Parts: sequence; C-alpha cells; structure tokens
Amino acid sequence: MLDITQFDDAIIGTDTPDPLRFSFMAKKGAHAAGHAMPIMPDQKHATLDKMFASIENTNKKRCLYIHIPFCRVRCTFCNFFQNAASRTLVESYFSALKAEIELKAVQPWTQSGQFHAVYVGGGTPTDLSPAQVKELGQLIRQRFPLTSDCEITLEGRINRFSDEMFDHALEGGFNRFSFGVQSFDTQVRRKAKRLDDREVVMDRLAQLSSTEQAPIIIDLLYGLPYQTLDVLEQDLKDFMATGAHGLDLYQLIVGGSAPMLNLQEKGKLPPPATTPQKAEMYQLGTQFMAEHHMRQLSVNHWTRDNRERSQYNSLAKTYAEVLPIGSGAGGNVAGFSMMHHRDLNTYIDAINSGQSPVAMMFKQNPLEPVFASLKSQFDSGVIRRSHLAPIDDHCSFDFLLPLFKLWQQRGLLTLEQDFAVLTLAGSFWSVSLSQACIHVIQSTFQAQRPAAKFVTM
Repeated sequence: MLDITQFDDAIIGTDTPDPLRFSFMAKKGAHAAGHAMPIMPDQKHATLDKMFASIENTNKKRCLYIHIPFCRVRCTFCNFFQNAASRTLVESYFSALKAEIELKAVQPWTQSGQFHAVYVGGGTPTDLSPAQVKELGQLIRQRFPLTSDCEITLEGRINRFSDEMFDHALEGGFNRFSFGVQSFDTQVRRKAKRLDDREVVMDRLAQLSSTEQAPIIIDLLYGLPYQTLDVLEQDLKDFMATGAHGLDLYQLIVGGSAPMLNLQEKGKLPPPATTPQKAEMYQLGTQFMAEHHMRQLSVNHWTRDNRERSQYNSLAKTYAEVLPIGSGAGGNVAGFSMMHHRDLNTYIDAINSGQSPVAMMFKQNPLEPVFASLKSQFDSGVIRRSHLAPIDDHCSFDFLLPLFKLWQQRGLLTLEQDFAVLTLAGSFWSVSLSQACIHVIQSTFQAQRPAAKFVTM
C-alpha cells in the first residue's frame, strides 16, 4: 500500500485554493525521469555490440532521432547551443553523419523491426544545404525499415527556409515540418535573438501551409521577456492566421548557461514570467485553442486537422525505443539509454576511426516500463488503468490511487472509474505529477531490488 504521508509538498504538491498557480514551486525540468545505472566505461563497447546484435522484441515501436548540432545564432533562452554554423564545419559533420547512418543501418537490431517515426532535430537542421537535406531524407528512406505511414519530421527555422529547401526536403521524403517560432512579436523575438520580424515569419508560414504538401507545425514558448498575456494572445491569433496545421505550446524553462540569465543579471533584459504568470498564460492558451475548436493531442499540442499526428513526440515518451544518430543525440535501445559525444571534433574523430560515438551509457531502471507508461499517460492528459504497465505483480493504477485521490481533492485531476483525467491545473503541472508518481514508485519498490553503482556485462 502507498503511504503518501511519507512524502512532502515538494514531491506531491501543496494543498492550495489555487492549484493552477501554486501546486508546486516551479517546473523543474522539461521531462520526468527515473534513476538509471551507469555502464562501466570498459564495458561500453561490449555492451553496444551485444545490444545491436540483438533481434529480440522486434515488434516494439521504434523511432529514429538524428541530431544536427548547428545554429546560426544562439537564442538567449537556449541551454543547448553546441556549434555556430559554418559551411566547412557542416560539410565535415555531414560526412561523419552519413558514415554513422550507414553503420547503424546494417546492424541486426536495426533491421529486425520497423521505425514508426523519424525526427531530425537540433540545433537547426535547416542549416544544412538543400542538397544535404534531400540526401539525408533519401538515406533515411533507403537504409532504415520504415512503416508505410512513417512520420519523418524536419525541424528548422523559417529564416532562410527557401522554396528550394522545401522542395528538396519533400523530394527527400520528409512529410512533416516543425518550426521554432517561439513568438511572432517582433520585440519579443529580437530580445530572444530570433531572426526575422513578425510579418516575415507569418508570410512564410502562410506560404508553406497553403501548399498542403505536408503538415506545418510551429512551436510557441510562453513566459519570454516582454511577452505579456496580450502578446501571447496575439501570438495565438497569428498562428491561426498562418493556416499552420499544428501548434506546440511550451513553457519557458531557463537554466544552465542560457545567455538570458546573464543578460537579466546585467539589467539588459527584464526577468521572464514567474511560474504563476506562466500558469495564467497556459490557461489562456488552452482556452484559446478550445474556443477555436482545435483538437488537443496532448497537454501542450493541438492540431487543426487529422493530418497532424505528432507521432514522434507521443511515441518517444512511451515504450518506443529511440535510435540516436549524430553528435549530442540521445536515445534508448534494448533496455539501455545512451548519449553521444557533444563535442563535434570528438564525435567526428570517433566516427572516422571506426569507434562508437557514445559518450555515456546507462542500464535503464527495471521499472522503466512503468515510468514510460506514466509519462505517456500524463502527457496525454488521461491516465488509463489499462494503459499503465504493472509494477511487478501490482496494478500501477491501484497502487497510485491514494495519490490520485489526494490530487482530486486538490483540483489536479478527476477520477472516473478506471481513468484519472487531468484538470487544467493538472495539465499545467503534468510533468511534476508524472515525476511525483515516479518518485513514490521508486521509493517504495526500489528498496526491494539490489542496489548497484555500475553495471557490468
């Protein structure tokens, strides 16, 4: 039985008359996660060889993630900047990337199952040339076993996204495009180091959307400096005016070495929105989408029509295995998670010398199937008894029921027999709620499992 009295407010939230704004202090990260166990460095290569030789569980859903670690400009809110784009550097990297694709594609594990979604992200993948984008798409389609309806997404900026780039991407087989707009407002964009003014971005998105050749998706952030509720509402109206097919509405989380922190400290930028202010922005966004009858696919994603499925985003948060390719790419295969070298030269040298680009590797938590199903369900906004993986011989839904009942009292969800449905407040805090469930499960069941600092094969 779960004893929720052993957990404090930092874990399970605060009892407050305003759960939307004050259930937790702040969102700690973009994603929930459980603990994993590092693989000893001298066992990494043997583990990788065994992993890629495996052809078990071939019916599991799979995704492919390819990372392009270049940006022309570093956004002030970004903590993931890796390399400034230059043609020479991009050429060297693209050669190494193709070599890794060829190597990974022929592995028995790779060829033993089909990939349901592919995402080429960054960074800014559209810093590749049109010819390189086309070649990359063709390589993906030629080398990897894809499902007949595989979603293949190219992420990028509207800046310099020419008709030539669009046509080459389509010819290469890309069938979904995701653009990081963040805000249409020119002042907000300039202060965030985004390129192009509002009118330029809107016009280009409208042109691309009107072709109806592929779903056009945009990302908006809420909580940026100078982005008031009125500005956000205009951002949403601008999205509707472009005719783009889908919208991701993400909360701004600034940390690490993001330039915004230094600029704020020096008085060159006002502080971003507080957590209560961001909660109000989320409320505005969800109400706006409902009023315009946009179909909600997750707690932060909406679609205008049935063409947009957001397959990668939903699958990567579930049991799907994710094969990583490229510098800085991360993924999970056959029960192991891994992260590739972020340093570009280290990555290129590893590929050119026939070595693995994996910098860090972990054995996933034995409870990871439970964690994955929790993350997926909270992201969807509905926790279904039938969709939660069991904890050993225990029903996960029943085990968590005392916590769900507490959250129902606090206005974060409603219980409907075999379902827990997130309220508006619960949707805003979905990652925190998911992380709380992972924490209480680990605290209860991990003690029953043998502890280990490192894993050997």
